[in-house]
Amino acid sequence: MQVKIEDSWKNALSEVFHQDFFSCLVSFVRDEYQSHQVFPPSKEIFKAFELCPISKVKVVILGQDPYHGPGQANGLSFSVKAGIPFPPSLLNILKEIKADIGMDMPPNGDLTRWADQGVFLLNATLTVRANQAGSHQKQGWEIFTDEVIKSISSQRENVVFMLWGAYAQKKAELIDPEKHLILKAPHPSPLSAHRGFLGCRHFSKANDYLIEKQLKPINW
Repeated sequence: MQVKIEDSWKNALSEVFHQDFFSCLVSFVRDEYQSHQVFPPSKEIFKAFELCPISKVKVVILGQDPYHGPGQANGLSFSVKAGIPFPPSLLNILKEIKADIGMDMPPNGDLTRWADQGVFLLNATLTVRANQAGSHQKQGWEIFTDEVIKSISSQRENVVFMLWGAYAQKKAELIDPEKHLILKAPHPSPLSAHRGFLGCRHFSKANDYLIEKQLKPINW
């Protein structure tokens, strides 16, 4: 079974690809793309990995599901393709960046510019049926992405993990806090952003940490 994923990730996760759960996951995903409309486009499932090899990861931002509306998901958590209106959570993220570091609102919500700088935009589930949030959960993706998080924790040092909301914060147990910076806040969703995401200052905190570790900060 061949998985088209960037070489450094293929090496880091080589044992995972040979586990039974992953074979079942690949079969499930293949069948879903053949029988339903699924997002993101199949060539973009591993886009976060392609843009950000494990050796270049500086910051991890963990989402849950890809967007399930037409044309939104592009393989990067919280990101949408250029020309798509900002989803509410992304809009709150950009508002917090403006309040935190004074960065003006960008022309679009495509976060490829972050990924190119070492921001690993990982969804816990990498695929979803159109208009059915959570439809690909508990099929094996979460096992896979937990292994991704553990690989970053064990193989890298001085990575900033931004864990927003209760679901993401549970992943803290996979991360070595002696080697990395773990930042927690409520989810940027309009349902919870006012409870502490807005005002969390994660973006300046991340850059302060990177500078302290003599790493180039992120141009948010």
